[in-house]
Amino acid sequence: MAVEPGIYNFSVQRAADHELVLIFKDSNGDAIDLTDWTVASQAWDEDRSTKYADFTVTYTDRTAGTVKLSLSDEDTDDFPAELRYDVLLTNSDGLKEYYLEGTIYVSQGYTR
Repeated sequence: MAVEPGIYNFSVQRAADHELVLIFKDSNGDAIDLTDWTVASQAWDEDRSTKYADFTVTYTDRTAGTVKLSLSDEDTDDFPAELRYDVLLTNSDGLKEYYLEGTIYVSQGYTR
């Protein structure tokens, strides 16, 4: 099954923790059971020459298609002003599909 990735852009503050909860649904709006799937996500510069972070993936409810992607304050500390990311799902047979992609906009946190 080919999937055209959705686009979701978001903002983070440098040197701050960030969490993003995702619920994967099919074209009918029904939750995708992620029991036999793994989820991976990374943040890269636009030309994909430098990887800045691997998101931590927490499966909050696999049968309901819910995961949490997290970045720590250490991850975001060295982020430039803009990065690209995507979310890749891989099933137990090795099928890989990108479900989401977008831009991470980074602003400076001033309080330390």
